[in-house]
Amino acid sequence: MASQHLTHPLLLRGSLITLSRKCGKKNCRCKNGEPHTTPALSYSLNGKTCILTLRPKDLSEVKEGIRKYRHSQRALDAQALRGLRTLSKRIRHEKQRRPS
Repeated sequence: MASQHLTHPLLLRGSLITLSRKCGKKNCRCKNGEPHTTPALSYSLNGKTCILTLRPKDLSEVKEGIRKYRHSQRALDAQALRGLRTLSKRIRHEKQRRPS
């Protein structure tokens, strides 16, 4: 299973969050203001916010997957902007060449 991570790195959309909660045991540290925490991935799917709780061993892979997604999104946005500029220039150029 570990070899899958090397050949198919994750691309993840979402945010890394920390869930905090109290367990309800009367002698637990959380009763006095130190809640239990769990890392989680928050993401939107079909207009709904979803939360996937994570294990500590998942954190580095999830952080890298989020970083890769954001990098890819910036690259795609830049490519789309270049496309818009190219189209706009071509339309302006063709309008200028058109006889009045």
